[in-house]
Formats: sequence, structure tokens, C-alpha cells
Amino acid sequence: MEETAVTARRSILFVSDLAYPARGRRYCDEDIFLTSRLRDTFDVALCHPLDAAALMGAFDAVVVRNSGPVLHYQDAYDAFRARARAQGTRVYNPLSGRGDMAGKQYLLDLTAEGHPVIPTVDRLRDLDRLPETDLYAVKPKAGADSIGLSFVPHAELDGLTYGDLLVQPRVDFRYEVSFYFVDDSFQYALHAPDPERRWVLEPYEPTRADLAFARRFVDWNTLDHGIQRVDACRTRDGELLLVELEDLNPYLSLDLVTDEVRDTFVAAMAASLHRFLDSAPRA
Repeated sequence: MEETAVTARRSILFVSDLAYPARGRRYCDEDIFLTSRLRDTFDVALCHPLDAAALMGAFDAVVVRNSGPVLHYQDAYDAFRARARAQGTRVYNPLSGRGDMAGKQYLLDLTAEGHPVIPTVDRLRDLDRLPETDLYAVKPKAGADSIGLSFVPHAELDGLTYGDLLVQPRVDFRYEVSFYFVDDSFQYALHAPDPERRWVLEPYEPTRADLAFARRFVDWNTLDHGIQRVDACRTRDGELLLVELEDLNPYLSLDLVTDEVRDTFVAAMAASLHRFLDSAPRA
């Protein structure tokens, strides 16, 4: 009897903190949905971020999704990255991201390079590079999810302890908008019409200029594979300014898009993972 060759399914370790209490979002719902769909083409196991380093050796790739702000477990995350690099473990998104994955330094770099980003400085002597405003946003370089964010008047800026802080002018914007990409392919956009309710989002139809704005930051990041979210704000003058370039574990708000958009996203993510595995064989 002739034997039929069976193609081995690839395996992924899907990293998520299902219990993380995110404001206005339910990480668990999104990642339960994603893993249920990825099982169509992959063997999938799900684990907490603190368990990833110990388990990842048995899988073809590690997919980091809604794992929560890594500052809550910074030592463990640093150890995970070091071990993944030492073992040649394939991590998605790849660990070479230049956005939030590497901290907030990119906001300083993009400011210095003249990109349309909220002006950002980290030194007292550079404060004169910021436009004058009533209040300034002060945030830690290692911050995430608005942790450590405060607003201070100009008179108090001299008293800050610089080095680990970023300072930005508080922008009077009309709304925030997020653009979602898989690899370099745009998937959908959502916006928050009320500036006071960041996670009350609605579908957004981007213009050609909007997409060109978002793509410049995806191109700047130089990630060949992965999921990115470009967060921006629309100023009163109509200009878009970058708020964040999320390339570590961006929440996707998949519950707010249509079934068709959601299906397209899952197909794009699965195809991206296969391309990633094809292009990056285990060391």
C-alpha cells in the first residue's frame, strides 16, 4: 500500500496575558478569537508572557500579542529577548522593531529627523525646541498604556529629573486615529471621535494622504514581517501627528470591525506568519 506524504503543520506559541485589566479593552476576547482562527493552519498553544522563555524551544515561532506593558515584568521580558536571540528562536513581531518595542527613543529620533510627530525632548536645555503651550505631557521613556503620564505647566518643567523622561507639548487635537498594518499591507483604520474617550472607537475611512502619512512610519520601522499600529492625532489645523508607533503588542480592536475586515486581517496575519517562517529558518 502506497503511503501518502503528510505535510507537518507549523507550531506557534501565542503569548498573551488574558487577565490583564486593560482600560476599555478585553485582551482575552481578542486573543481567544485570534488563536481559534489561527488553529485552521497552525498548531497553537497559548501561554502567559512569564512562561514564554521556558516553553518557546518546542515551537516553530513565538507570537507576542496582548502581553500587557512589559514594564510590569521588565527583567523577565529582557531575559526572554536575550534567550530568544541566543537560541535563534523566531519571534513575531521580530525583535528588531524600532518603535515601542525599543522604548520611546523613536519619538526623539523622529523629532530630530523632522517627521510629523508630536515634538519630543528629553533634556532641560532642549525645552526651547517645543512650542509654547499651557500644559506639557511628561511621560517615562519606558512607559506604556499611559502609565506614569502627567501634565505640568511650563513653570514646573525646570524642576523635573531628566534622563528617563520625555516632554511633549499638550496638543489640542480633534480626534485620534489608528492605522493597522500586517507587514507593509494596510488593513483598516479606527478613530476615537471624543478626545476624552480614547478606546471608544469607530471605523474610519482614510484618505490617500492619511495612508501616506501612516506608511512613512511603517517604512521607517523597516520590519519585514509583523503587525503594527500607527497612532496619530488630528490637530485643529487638520494636520496628522504621530502619537505612537506600536510594534510590540498592539491591541487590534478586532471586535469593532466588520466580519469581512476581520476575516481579511486573519488571513493576512496567517500568510505573514508563513512567509516569516519561510524566510527565517531556525538557527
